Amino acid sequence: MLESAHTTTEDIQVVATLLGRSFMGTSVAVPPQRNVAVDAYRGLVMLLMMGEVMQFEVVARSFPSSTIWRILSFNQSHVQWVGMGLHDMIQPSFTFLVGVALPYSLRSRQKKGQSFQKIVGHTIWRSFLLVALGIFLRSIHSPMTNYTFEDTLTQIGLGYTFAVLLTFVRPRWQWTAFGTLLFFYWLAWALYPAPGPNFPYASVGVPDAWHQHLLHGFASHWNKNSNLGQAFDVWFLNLFPRPDRFLFNEGGYLTLSFIPTLATMLLGLAAGRWFIASTPVIPIRKFLIAAVLLLSGGLLLHFTGICPIVKRIWTPAWTLWSGGVCFLFLAAFSWFVDIKKNTRIAYPLVVVGMNSIAAYLMAHLFEDFILSSFRINLGMRVLNVFGTALEPVFIGALTLAIYWLILHWMFRNKIFLRI
Repeated sequence: MLESAHTTTEDIQVVATLLGRSFMGTSVAVPPQRNVAVDAYRGLVMLLMMGEVMQFEVVARSFPSSTIWRILSFNQSHVQWVGMGLHDMIQPSFTFLVGVALPYSLRSRQKKGQSFQKIVGHTIWRSFLLVALGIFLRSIHSPMTNYTFEDTLTQIGLGYTFAVLLTFVRPRWQWTAFGTLLFFYWLAWALYPAPGPNFPYASVGVPDAWHQHLLHGFASHWNKNSNLGQAFDVWFLNLFPRPDRFLFNEGGYLTLSFIPTLATMLLGLAAGRWFIASTPVIPIRKFLIAAVLLLSGGLLLHFTGICPIVKRIWTPAWTLWSGGVCFLFLAAFSWFVDIKKNTRIAYPLVVVGMNSIAAYLMAHLFEDFILSSFRINLGMRVLNVFGTALEPVFIGALTLAIYWLILHWMFRNKIFLRI
């Protein structure tokens, strides 16, 4: 369950290091148990998610000729189907970093003398909580429990136990599992009948205006709401009580995406393993090589028509492509934080990254309350100080600042939400 947990001595040492202070009269270094670069990367991911409150897409409509606002809007929105924007990297990065943390977590538990059975039992419980929390967050504005399994936490929870079990096997078997998952997942989709030219897309929530995003030829196996994952959800999601029969997900998101999501976790697992094996050297070269191989593999699958790069349904090509981008981010943060020692600059990100569950909940539960409080107590005269068009950015920035201040207070008081 979620709990307020005091940090360990390792966490206190991190705080002292980041503030450039001493702990109990002596200088301290960040211990290997706490990877500050990973915390900073996770912090960036969570800030990107919480930053949705600034509504760049809304503001961009008021400045249709502005290239800057068009770029900001694009990178704060999910692409319609094929391709990637910065916003599309939030979920794969969060998932990847879950994998990075696994070797550290396993090593810590083994040092405490926990048995395999106890570790697995805790893992299954954590998986259940992640799935339940994701369903809870998707049910906030529903008249009843909304049994849907495409939330980030739910997707991670569905594959988490399998990822933990794979930490106990040799690396070659982890890579074998990675390749096997992606190949057979691709094969299952490829063998499922592709939608024909007369497929009734309107009946599965695909309007005529969206048809420009439809794929053709062999790639049509991965078209929106006309694929294997859609067929599975029409069966699976209707097993649960719901006010109306499930027909389609408007965004095209699917339950079965947890399978390639697990593969993304396995990429993170490899990165975490390299971190530990290379200590105290930072394995940036390995990260860059992995990035090049994964990016190249994703592009090859996409441009040969074997499998398109589509984030919403987490295609195998997307797993490779986004995994490569994750390795690039990890290499950049490792260079900036660990090699160049810019821990003070990274501090605002670390504050968020070390309390990622709290940040995730704030973005889902606090937004309406904080926004309405600003509008009630500050009034539109203050909120429109930069003009009506920029009001969403101004009030969003204030909300984001409140999020960070809460997380900073929790950080300074060593309060962290854990699952």
